[in-house]
Amino acid sequence: MEVKTIGLASDHAGYALKQFVKQYLEEKGMQYKDYGTLSEESCDYSDYGHALGDAVEKGEVYPGIAICGSGEGISMTLNKHQGVRAGLVWIPEIAHLIRQHNDANVLVMPGRFIDTDMARKIMDEFFSTEFEGGRHVRRINKIPLQH
Repeated sequence: MEVKTIGLASDHAGYALKQFVKQYLEEKGMQYKDYGTLSEESCDYSDYGHALGDAVEKGEVYPGIAICGSGEGISMTLNKHQGVRAGLVWIPEIAHLIRQHNDANVLVMPGRFIDTDMARKIMDEFFSTEFEGGRHVRRINKIPLQH
C-alpha cells in the first residue's frame, strides 16, 4: 500500500486508542493528520467521521484510521461518503481481507473491544496487505451509488 499522510478520527470512546495509534505511526515514521476529537470529553463520532471522510475523498489523506466505542457508528458515517471504503476490524485476518478484497481506504477499530497489542497487529496487517485487484475491481466499482 502506498501511504500518504494518514487521516485519523475518533470520538471520546476511541480517543485513548487513537493516542496509541499516533505512537505506532510515529514509531513507523508515518505522517498523520488528526481530525479529532482531541479529548475524552463526550462528543459525536459523526462529526469526526465526516471530517475524515471528506479528507479521504479529496485525496488529502490516504489511508484513514477511525475509532469509536464499537467501531460501528463511525464506520456507518464514513461509508456515507461515496469515495470511502471503511472496514471495521477486530482481528488481523479481517484487516487483511478488507485490503486484499475490498481495497479499504479507512481502517476502523472498536476502541472499547480491542487492546493496544491487537491494534498493533491489525495495523501491521492493514499496512502490509496489497489490494489483489482482478475480480474484486468489478465489485468495488459497484459500491458507490449510481443515480
